[in-house]
Amino acid sequence: MNETASGRRRHAGRTGVFGTLCAMVFLVNLGRVIYAPLLEPFRTTFDASAAAVGLLATLAWLGAAALQIPTGYLLTRLPRHWLILASGGLLAAGSAFAATARSLEVLYVGALCMGIASSAYFVAANPLVSELYPSRVGRAIGIHGTSSQTAAVVAPLLVGAFFAVTWPIAAWRALFLAIAVVAIGSTVALFLAARRATLPEAGKLDRDLVGALRRQWPIVATAVAIVSTAMLVWNGVFNFYVTYLVEVKEFSEGFSRSVLTLLFLAGVPAFAITGRIADRVRFLPLLLGIVGAFLVSLLALTVVEGTVAILAVTACMGYIIHSIFPASDTYVLASVPDENRASAYALFSGTMMPIQATGSAILGAMVDAGISFDDSFRLLAVGIAVVLLVTLALAAAGRLPTGANG
Repeated sequence: MNETASGRRRHAGRTGVFGTLCAMVFLVNLGRVIYAPLLEPFRTTFDASAAAVGLLATLAWLGAAALQIPTGYLLTRLPRHWLILASGGLLAAGSAFAATARSLEVLYVGALCMGIASSAYFVAANPLVSELYPSRVGRAIGIHGTSSQTAAVVAPLLVGAFFAVTWPIAAWRALFLAIAVVAIGSTVALFLAARRATLPEAGKLDRDLVGALRRQWPIVATAVAIVSTAMLVWNGVFNFYVTYLVEVKEFSEGFSRSVLTLLFLAGVPAFAITGRIADRVRFLPLLLGIVGAFLVSLLALTVVEGTVAILAVTACMGYIIHSIFPASDTYVLASVPDENRASAYALFSGTMMPIQATGSAILGAMVDAGISFDDSFRLLAVGIAVVLLVTLALAAAGRLPTGANG
């Protein structure tokens, strides 16, 4: 009886930790996506060029990629939740600092800090989430990811809501202050929840980043190989999606932005649904199937005509590509033993993110070279197909690690 009651208390404590993590992941992702819908207001406020304000979004994402592997090293020395608390504090500080900006240079620092906060958060939090619910890793990662993806959908709506209200200060300053205040509240809530809970001890065994690389490189390399090319292409597609719809599909700019919102909105259910699926099916067929489906949707986009057809392809593409996040995260986190989990995940994420970040530059260079958007998409699809065929052949030959549920 006492053992049952103790187990229930522990489960309740972990549920509280998980709930605060879902709140924090919404905020840290909001911190790196909030700059995109604010670029035009910043351009007006600071009388800056498009390139100057565009650097804000770039810095936020550079920050998001910057500390993946260094955070993995810190996780071999510090508990998971300590680094998550630190990321919450950095998010609050960076957002509050950005709210005081009188120049773009100050905003640059704020954007970089908010991006770095998300970098540290994801590398520390995703392993902790998987350890809170070790028998339902995919489901937990999926729910956590749903909260993160919701921020991407809400960001432009939140900016619109703040600018619709009269504030004693500039609306964007009020927005950054609000993010800082809520980040402080969420960080305190996590601190209190962690004190009341019996947190997993799996991370105590993870003390050797280099050793994890030596032991787990096959699964890390496989995940990077399968995911990175598709993510590189996706990065280019969504960043140029509005331009593509305006120039090629002849949509209005306002409607094109709404279609971009649909692209991200379709990804919200993908996290939870695919996370559950990842707990029940073999990882490699799931991951390869997602990449293949994205390839088909990308090619379909280049040939479909008519608003309804384009909206349908957009929704399918958004759902498909966002499914790759919970599937790949679960593949790594569920398959790697306790003593290497956070280190291996940091190596995976820290390798994949910089590759992904080059997508916009590559697509932009192709278009600048005179290649049409449709032809560029088709060429990029060929690249995905080559990687897909190679990994399919290796998987069929039994040369790739199948993961925990292989």
